[in-house]
Amino acid sequence: MKAPTVLVATALACASFAAAAQMAPGLWEHHIQSKAAAGSDMDKKMAEMQAKMASLPPDQRKMVEQMMAKQGVSMGAQGMTARTCITPEQAKRMEPPPIERENCTQDVVSRTSKSMKLKWACTGKDPSNGEGEITFTSDKTFTGHAIVNNVRNGKPDRMDMDTTGHWVAADCGDVKPRNGGK
Repeated sequence: MKAPTVLVATALACASFAAAAQMAPGLWEHHIQSKAAAGSDMDKKMAEMQAKMASLPPDQRKMVEQMMAKQGVSMGAQGMTARTCITPEQAKRMEPPPIERENCTQDVVSRTSKSMKLKWACTGKDPSNGEGEITFTSDKTFTGHAIVNNVRNGKPDRMDMDTTGHWVAADCGDVKPRNGGK
């Protein structure tokens, strides 16, 4: 389940980039669909992970789902759903929160009043890099696309990710802001 863990971390980072344009603070839900490039085995690995989850005894599956839910993540046949909490400070600063993974950098390449282009790179074990663009249709909805390049077991792997997001509520409930809301 190591490769899907990297995917989840990357997807959450991409979803958190949405904090960079004018948006309402509070709880946001992001739906992320990914498609591996031709020749990649990522789709196969994701299907294997879903099959493993389905075959777990109910108590173990519930424990894994609860661990993912604490991170605001759920996975299904139609992709991944992530919930993030955007503080008023994050929304006001119009900067993406840092990627919560060691040895990562991220840069805003360009920004307009309705969109932002980003790039990032993570070194070390399971390195990855990518670029993406988020377009806001209002202060409570956005769409985005990202290209993620990973290296797993010495083999390069590329994934395209499409994201839609919408504001859920002013109160984040149990979902905590990424990086302490800084």
